[in-house]
Amino acid sequence: MTAEGTGTAHGGTGTQRQARAVRLGPRSLAALVLVSAVGVAGFGWPFLAPPDSTLNAHAQDAPWLFAGLLVLLVAVVAATISESGLGPKAVAMLGVLAATGAALRPIGAGTAGLEPMFFLMVLSGRVLGPGFGFVLGSVTMFASALLTGGVGPWLPFQMLAMGWFTAGAGLLPGPDRLRGRAEVLMLAVYGFLAAFAYGTVMNMAGWPFMSALASNISFDPEATVPANLARFLAYCLATSLGWDLGRALVTVALTLVLGAPVLRALRRATRRAAFEAPVTFDAPAR
Repeated sequence: MTAEGTGTAHGGTGTQRQARAVRLGPRSLAALVLVSAVGVAGFGWPFLAPPDSTLNAHAQDAPWLFAGLLVLLVAVVAATISESGLGPKAVAMLGVLAATGAALRPIGAGTAGLEPMFFLMVLSGRVLGPGFGFVLGSVTMFASALLTGGVGPWLPFQMLAMGWFTAGAGLLPGPDRLRGRAEVLMLAVYGFLAAFAYGTVMNMAGWPFMSALASNISFDPEATVPANLARFLAYCLATSLGWDLGRALVTVALTLVLGAPVLRALRRATRRAAFEAPVTFDAPAR
């Protein structure tokens, strides 16, 4: 059995097209856009629904409804992407990376946002692309929740947010040409910003659960959008700023220190796996 090479040299530059474990087709891309749109609604409905909306009348129930819907949609996206070309080699790499990420998460659990799994998600998404990255982020978060006992209505939101986080790294510019220190710095900046973005969207998922009578920073279904936005910003500053900062700094530090060797290891594994190479079976010698 032989596999033809996957890289394609570009002129005299010596660069090589980076292989992708998953190439997003029209169906998988449409499914990803759909689940992302529903996810945006699920995270941001307190700012999208007018004060007199019936959705606000069920503020305590809405997160549960969106959580149930997201479970189904994330499963649909994963299945659709799998149908578009998630072969056995990609599944094997997905299992290894998801298990590694799930094992890294408990290391800093409960300690000022020290979550080393985020840097691995950034580097994996960068090398393996947005399609694989979305599945990897979702599966890793699901596996880590089972490992740490963190299963609850927040889990579907975590899976979707981590899928976005990891897929976003695969959409960064220069996947075939940008290498070395410049690439590591770009990933460190992305990891810093995305760590804060992850914390912010997860705050949106949990914020409506707070009772409006609990404090002046909780969601008020009868307040205007600007008033609730001010409440939400105060909520983020009061509850999660330190945690998000710890996550962002750990992601930056690990990316700067370990980014180059981990990127090389991932790219070497990708080349050896030859995801995009057509596999042929040679006739037995006579």
